[in-house]
Amino acid sequence: MKKTLLMAAAAVVVGGFIAGCNSCCTKKGYNMTNKDFYQGGTFDANGVNQGGTFDAAKATQAYFDMFKRFGYPVYDALNPEKQDVQPNPGLRFWTVDFKKGDFVKYGMAGVIWVNEINEEYFGHDIYLLPNQAIAEHRHLATHNKSKDQWTGKEFEKDLPCKMESWLVRNGWVWSFSTEGEPNLDKYPEVKAKLSSLLFEKDPATGKPYLQCVHVEKWVADGVAHKLPKAESWHFLMAGDEGAIVSEFANFHDGAGLRFSLPNVGF
Repeated sequence: MKKTLLMAAAAVVVGGFIAGCNSCCTKKGYNMTNKDFYQGGTFDANGVNQGGTFDAAKATQAYFDMFKRFGYPVYDALNPEKQDVQPNPGLRFWTVDFKKGDFVKYGMAGVIWVNEINEEYFGHDIYLLPNQAIAEHRHLATHNKSKDQWTGKEFEKDLPCKMESWLVRNGWVWSFSTEGEPNLDKYPEVKAKLSSLLFEKDPATGKPYLQCVHVEKWVADGVAHKLPKAESWHFLMAGDEGAIVSEFANFHDGAGLRFSLPNVGF
């Protein structure tokens, strides 16, 4: 996600976090539905919103409630009302539903702490509500022409595809990949929690858009897990408690990001 995304996706103030859970959260946050996060529109049989407006403020509150349960800090630097303490250009907390209307199953939040074009390194915290999944995606090599956010110096260079490693900090996740034994059918309880969007079929091939059918469970055990193959499809889904995951990678160029499901956006 580019710097422009970070600026555009700035979320609401931290004050609501201090107040505790709102009406859409139980103590563990298990009873959230899409009706808690959309204004207007209709909901299909799978609970996916059609035609409504995603409420980023309520989404932000849900993550802050989860942070409180995990004991995860919300820094002043992430509070849009305290811009005077911003140490890094473009630092923001953001949340997205990928413009698909299924936020509780197909959404995420995050903070990109660093994304340095000069030295080509990246640091990101990923936030997932209970049983929420990132959109399935992969990263391709790019030719990037941009400015260093610190110095304004212009760079033009060929960049390799983004390679990532993930460290689960809180909760646990299911990792989905195209690499490894196809074993998704051995986890019916996990498959049932995936968004119905992933099982939509490509009209051209008649096959589901879902590419990743190898599943692993990753827990908060201090072990970092590496993307097994360059340009491979992958995504994460949180367990029943939600999850916080730190991601380490080379420079992220949004121009190299590809989604398996059509019309995904920020």
